[in-house]
Amino acid sequence: MISQKARFKAAKKLQNILGYRVPEFAFKGQFLEAVCAVANYQRMDRRLRDQLNNFFKVFLNCKCKTNPLCGCPERKFAAEILELRMTGMNHRQISEFLLDEYGIYLFPADILSYLEESVHVLEAVKDVSVIENNENMIVLSAKAIADIER
Repeated sequence: MISQKARFKAAKKLQNILGYRVPEFAFKGQFLEAVCAVANYQRMDRRLRDQLNNFFKVFLNCKCKTNPLCGCPERKFAAEILELRMTGMNHRQISEFLLDEYGIYLFPADILSYLEESVHVLEAVKDVSVIENNENMIVLSAKAIADIER
């Protein structure tokens, strides 16, 4: 999954604030637990604080009992990339947006590969929908494919 490749650029800064090692992969359990345990926001610069707040608001806002280890953050991250693409951003712009907004670095080539994989999955959904004669799903999957490929 694409979330396994996402790195938190300021992991070293966060590590210095917390006083213990923090993995740089943004959706690893140890990182998510460390971010949730951060108590000293005053020691963070404004940009890091804003990025972590955005990260919390968008990816860690589920009500699952096992949050943040429930899998919701990873699914929301994958959906965020698709939504950004469907708004017209290319893979480089998505990479820049993720870095600026959430402090997450993801190689543009990884984003491009993820988008390509998503199109293949949607094509499979469309093919099954044709077999099942599900007109609504055919239209929805075709639209999603077109939005990603444009």
